[in-house]
Amino acid sequence: MSESNKRNFIVHGSILAMAGIIVRIIGMLYRIPMVNIIGSEGNGIYGVAFNIYNIMLVLSSYGLPMAVSKLISARFTKRRYKSAARVFRCSLLVAVCTGGIAALLVFFGAGFIENVIYGGGLPGLAIPLRILAPTIFLVAILGVVRGFFQGQSTMIPTAVSQILEQIVNAIVSIAAGYGMMKAYASSENVSAYGAAGSTMGTAMGALTAVLFMGFLYAVYTPTFNKLKRKDRHNDNENNGQICKVIIFTMIPIILGQTFYQISALIDDVMFSNIMVGRNISANISMDLGNFSSSYSLLIGIPQGVASAMSASMLPSVVASYTERDYDTIYDKITKTLKTNMLIAVPSFVGLFVIGQPIIKLLFSRYNSAQGGMMLKIGAIAVVFYTLSTVTSSALQGIDRMKVPMIHSFISLVVHVIMVFIILKFSSLGIYSVVIGNATFPIIIFILNLRTLYIEAGYRMPYVKVFAKPVLSSLIMGVFTWLSYKGMYALTSANAISLIIAFAVALVTYFGPYYVLTKYSNNR
Repeated sequence: MSESNKRNFIVHGSILAMAGIIVRIIGMLYRIPMVNIIGSEGNGIYGVAFNIYNIMLVLSSYGLPMAVSKLISARFTKRRYKSAARVFRCSLLVAVCTGGIAALLVFFGAGFIENVIYGGGLPGLAIPLRILAPTIFLVAILGVVRGFFQGQSTMIPTAVSQILEQIVNAIVSIAAGYGMMKAYASSENVSAYGAAGSTMGTAMGALTAVLFMGFLYAVYTPTFNKLKRKDRHNDNENNGQICKVIIFTMIPIILGQTFYQISALIDDVMFSNIMVGRNISANISMDLGNFSSSYSLLIGIPQGVASAMSASMLPSVVASYTERDYDTIYDKITKTLKTNMLIAVPSFVGLFVIGQPIIKLLFSRYNSAQGGMMLKIGAIAVVFYTLSTVTSSALQGIDRMKVPMIHSFISLVVHVIMVFIILKFSSLGIYSVVIGNATFPIIIFILNLRTLYIEAGYRMPYVKVFAKPVLSSLIMGVFTWLSYKGMYALTSANAISLIIAFAVALVTYFGPYYVLTKYSNNR
């Protein structure tokens, strides 16, 4: 395999990662006016509704892009284009079934979720859930088309569609949220209607992305048809066999991610019910809203890089595994980890050091001291989520599909027990949820790394992966904290102090990183 091919997945992964960062920044920016429009209580309902939506999305379609990408990549590597086309058609059939069933369950079960599962602690929760339900179906279809292109090691269609999706999402979320708050101003569930209006953006964004990806597929169809005509392999697989392969490929991926996503859902349910049971119900919506914005949204930006790089690495590792090129597989895993740590480690240090003033600037409605403490406790999740995501994709790429699922389940059991005990017998409140969120990926990563060594002989080069970003981030953290504190003491202006701190962070991170890279190359 040529050096250019080895690096291709890094290039495309970087494109998808940049798109992911842009998408998450847009997501963070539009949440600022959205929170101000629908209020902290509405944002709390919005966050809980999205946790439910995410878990149903995972159950119905999360595994589709990765499964399709893996199966398409294996067939394109062997030039079995007719079989690849059959995989695509059958994947669409699976998406229609799974996405449709999940959408119907959420729509008709919204009242049960609000009144039984959440014990009535979040009045009006059913309203945004019914708005989100059709989006589940759209995203299932979208995942298949994205997986089709990703399986050919091109991430550009997915990257562009994600940006378009988020732009539409941002515009509609703000406009519809404002419109619903005005229209239902006299309703006792006005916050829930505001949250429902904001979820309309998600549906319209997904529809935009589906139309865009459908257009790209239509443009690509003549080229794909030429490849199929050149394929001299006998396509002996029937639709039933292909659907079975897709489903059995999806299930471990879905379950592995389900255990991660369901941890957030379980946290919301436990927090709501236990706080009500302890007669501490006044701030449930506000605390969950602060958690979903000040904590989850901010750490989600660098986490998007891991998801993007892993999506790019998977078909590349599958291609190398199909050719039994193990040296290249190890090289790709290490390169992906190094690229991710370049972003994850300084992100953790930056959020730890100046997380509170960032929250104060972005989410003025929320308690920035509480949000800042959340980041100090839990921002390390950025690093371990990245490590667990990459190692899980590596295991899936070498046909150890069930292993990440098992590891996620083990971590979920530990997580639920720990969060329940802390919530029940301590006064930490919402910080209990943060602790659980931060520790969840640590267990997965440790177990994944152990299995990669046992099954594939992979040893992580810790110094190569961590040394430069850790040393550079420590230097950055000290100077960033000093620059913010010094400028704030002089000006008492949070925004100006943050701008200076960000500029100092860039120089004091990439400067030492460059020097360390030059030093290591000259040795």
